[in-house]
Amino acid sequence: MTGKLSGVGLGPGDAELVTVKAARLISEADVVAYHSARHGRSIARAIAEPYLREGQIEEALIYPVTTETTDHPDGYRGAIDEFYDEAAARLAAHLDAGRNVVVLAEGDPFFYGSYMHMHKRLAHRYPAEVVPGVTSVSAASAALGRPLVERDEVLTVLPGTLAPEELARRLADTDAAAVLKLGRTFPPVREAFEGAGRLGEGWYVERATSDRERTEPLADVDPDSVPYFSLALLPSPLNADNPRPGAAVAAPERDQTGEVVVVGLGPAGREWLTPEAQAALAQADELVGYKTYLNRVPVNPRQRRHASDNRVESERATFALDLARRGSRVAVVSSGDPGVFAMAAAVLEVACEPEYRAVPVRVLPGLTAANAVASRVGAPLGHDYCVLSLSDRLKPWDVIEKRLGAAAEADLAIAIYNPASRTRTWQVEAARDLLLKHRDPDTPVVIGRDVGGPEETVKVVRLADLQPSEVDMRCLLLIGSSMTRAEERDGAGVVFTPRRYPPD
Repeated sequence: MTGKLSGVGLGPGDAELVTVKAARLISEADVVAYHSARHGRSIARAIAEPYLREGQIEEALIYPVTTETTDHPDGYRGAIDEFYDEAAARLAAHLDAGRNVVVLAEGDPFFYGSYMHMHKRLAHRYPAEVVPGVTSVSAASAALGRPLVERDEVLTVLPGTLAPEELARRLADTDAAAVLKLGRTFPPVREAFEGAGRLGEGWYVERATSDRERTEPLADVDPDSVPYFSLALLPSPLNADNPRPGAAVAAPERDQTGEVVVVGLGPAGREWLTPEAQAALAQADELVGYKTYLNRVPVNPRQRRHASDNRVESERATFALDLARRGSRVAVVSSGDPGVFAMAAAVLEVACEPEYRAVPVRVLPGLTAANAVASRVGAPLGHDYCVLSLSDRLKPWDVIEKRLGAAAEADLAIAIYNPASRTRTWQVEAARDLLLKHRDPDTPVVIGRDVGGPEETVKVVRLADLQPSEVDMRCLLLIGSSMTRAEERDGAGVVFTPRRYPPD
């Protein structure tokens, strides 16, 4: 069995920019090969050194020529091709012996890299893999702190070995550009930028991400100081008005008009939080809410958090609106949907008072507890239904009783929120007895507790068998209509209310 050939990109120079995969392949390789000039020093090997291990075979592929002249009968190209053939033969001997060979490449192996010459000669004969690396172009852009391209801009990558006239033409025709292979080509490259009328936009980056990194405006560079490992960059023109990198800039004055966004967190867990709600939470300066719900939002030290008790909704709304009036972006959090027995109504009620009418208020929906519980058993809310709260803290029980009776008489499926608490222990029994005056004792009832949370339980019982002792404040009840069915399907129970209603 032969060995495997891997061309591994090392990135632009910083050993910490070597990918995890590249580091693993380097450390596991039997043979590590790298190119160098005749002085024998290899930048690629220096970058990879932290990942080398003792006992590995090293193959130094030393160029016979770089930029100097040669007496080879076929000239420079002939000398280089002969070198690549000989280097490939050396690596093939290792591969034939079953040794895995990694060829190191600065930047990316297929981006003006030497590895491609080994790949063309060997990849059709042996198992081969190419591991991409961060290119010098990306590194230069990062070093400058300037975007390369935005929206539909065009980026052109050019070799500095092009004739100045051709280079100038291409620079004039593109939005952004990177010109590589500088060194001795720098004077004509600078001439090309000037000829294209873009010298003032150009930047010079040398040895990006290394400890010898240098950046400066292209027009200010001394040509005698330019090494091969440098490039000229023409960043995105959409960012041309950005401050010069490193320049001190006063922070812009912040718009003092804040806003309140009432955010529905869903019943539990980030997976049930909408992207719109996530974005609002991320953008907020201040988070306001009942402490139990606020604890579901990850802590961000940039934001201030204001937790309060569950029984002070108006005070919480007023507090949030005052923060926004002073210029803060405020997210008021609610479990489930903020418009269903939650904070949206409380915030809007206060926001309609004269002193707060100028404060922008938005309400972002969330997945409701009723829908979450329903999804666990099928579709019990598949036809007409209503939503009621059994809490008599904000409305009298006789109102609840009338509405519950009307919903039962109308044959609606019913989602019941806040069915019980530590101090409200009799309402579930009273509601059950009232419903039994209108519903069959076999009517399916879904008891969902902590749905989406770590203590989730979902149970389906007959209406006649509904026990108040099984219900607490963390529960939600779904009461079926006369059409709701509880069935067994593939060993599991499902509850659904058909959308069709029988004719009289």
